[in-house]
Order: sequence, then C-alpha cells, then structure tokens
Amino acid sequence: MSNIIAVIWDFDKTLVDGYMQDPIFEKYSVDAKEFWEEVNSLPDKYWNEQKVKVNKDTIYLNHFINKTKEGIFKGLNNDLLFELGKELKFYKGIPEIFEKTKEIIKQNSTFQEYNIKVEHYIVSTGMKNMIEGSTIKKHVDGIWGCELIQSLDENGNFEISEIGYTIDNTSKTRAIFEINKGINKNPEYDVNAKIKEGNRRVLFKNMIYIADGPSDVPAFSLIKKGGGSTFAIYPKSDLKAFQQVEKLREDNRVDMYAEADYSEGTTTYMWITNKIEELAQNIVNEEKSKLEASISDSPKHLT
Repeated sequence: MSNIIAVIWDFDKTLVDGYMQDPIFEKYSVDAKEFWEEVNSLPDKYWNEQKVKVNKDTIYLNHFINKTKEGIFKGLNNDLLFELGKELKFYKGIPEIFEKTKEIIKQNSTFQEYNIKVEHYIVSTGMKNMIEGSTIKKHVDGIWGCELIQSLDENGNFEISEIGYTIDNTSKTRAIFEINKGINKNPEYDVNAKIKEGNRRVLFKNMIYIADGPSDVPAFSLIKKGGGSTFAIYPKSDLKAFQQVEKLREDNRVDMYAEADYSEGTTTYMWITNKIEELAQNIVNEEKSKLEASISDSPKHLT
C-alpha cells in the first residue's frame, strides 16, 4: 500500500524571505546586491569571452569559490556554512507546520489504522550545509541541495574549493523521482530502475510541491502530470511576486497560491493541511475499495 504523503519544499523565498546566503554576506560585509549582479552577468561573460555555456542556476557556486580564493570570503568552509545556517530566519509558522501536519494524521484513528504518514522534504538549488545547520533540519525527512568540496589553504585551514554536487531547477525533478521510487530510503536502488507506479514508495498523486515562482516550473509540471498537488508562495505586499504566481495559476502550473505565512488559520496553512487530509482520505477510500473488490471476487462456496 502506498500510504505516504510527501510534502516537497523549495527553500529560498519559499521557507525564508530572501536567499539563504544572506548570513554569509553579513559576516563578510559583502554587498549582496552587487554579488548577485555579478553572478547574473557571468553567463554572458563566459559566452562572450570563451563561447562557453554555464548553468545559470548553479554558476553562483563558482563565484563563491572564486571570491573565497581571492580572500573576500576568507575561511569559508562547510563547517562555517553549517554554523551560518543557524542564523536563517523562516517565515511565520515555520517549522511549526511541519509537526502540525504530521499530528493531523497521527490524531486520526482511521488514518492510523491504514498506517498513513506525512514526510517533508527540501529540494533546493541552495547550499545543503546551510539548510542542515538551520532549525528546520530536525523537522524534515530529507534534504537535496548543492554540496561543496573543501581543501586546505596556505595556512592549513579548510576552505571551499570545488563543486561537489549540484541541484538546478531542472534536476530537481530527479530528486522528486528519488522520493517517488524510494531511492532516498533505499540507496541501493537506481533512480533509473524501472518500477511500476503502483509499487513506488510515494505516488506522485500523493505529493504536494510548494515553491515560489517560475523557476520551479519543471518540478510543478512533473508533479501536476503525475496527479499531484502544487502550491505557490509570494511575500506579503510584493506585487511582482504576486503577478508571477498568478501567471502560474493561469497557466495551470499551480493549484493555489497565497502569502508566505504558514501560521495556523492562514490561507496557506489551511490549504496545505486540508490537502493532506484529503490525500489521506483518498488513500483510505482506495484501500477500502480494493478490499471490497477482493471480497466480491472470492469464490462462493455452497452451504
């Protein structure tokens, strides 16, 4: 029985207001706006100078590494990224909603009878070490993010020096397939292995994907195609962000959107919790139907 409901979250601008790297800029007194402007100029720079294409979603990692080598982010390593992750400030209702959604299922005797569970995952193009250092780590069942290799500098101290693993807005779909097939729980399986949909650990129709904008269209599309649910977030009073998520709704990329406030009683909170209960009830109904069908198909004996 596929009895798991997976809520899959983007991170930047979805769970936190802004970018997770802000604590890095604050520590090193670096102008964030200037840094991101430089990052945004890199694809054109490398194409014009070398006719080399770069990944727009992850080129920022190279910029962090180069600035570290230049001494701008002197001493930036994975341990420091983890520590800076503790400074991340989340939207209202985070991380409380993670536990409340699980409690909703636990407190329903019918859902417990069918051993239904809610799992939360983060799939981000950001830095995994920072997410793991944040207060949200203990509330989620898995994290996908970019990982950096470190090496010793001239003084024998570790600094980030190479890219180890990346997630971009397209390869987020690979992470979703890993959740779908249970690769994260059974790493000996291959993500490309052929597994019948009904035998997969988390069915797409039992997934909810939550993110903030157009960059997540590949993930939104995958979830929607599989019969899952999608929800978009925008910061309060941000007209541009509102227009982006409204366009996503018009294009049928998302089922619903609301302001980035996950406090109990808000539209966001009610939509997410209601959707989870709806999915749980669907699982119960399907299992009851299967049982009834098996009983009606069993041989009738003479008495």
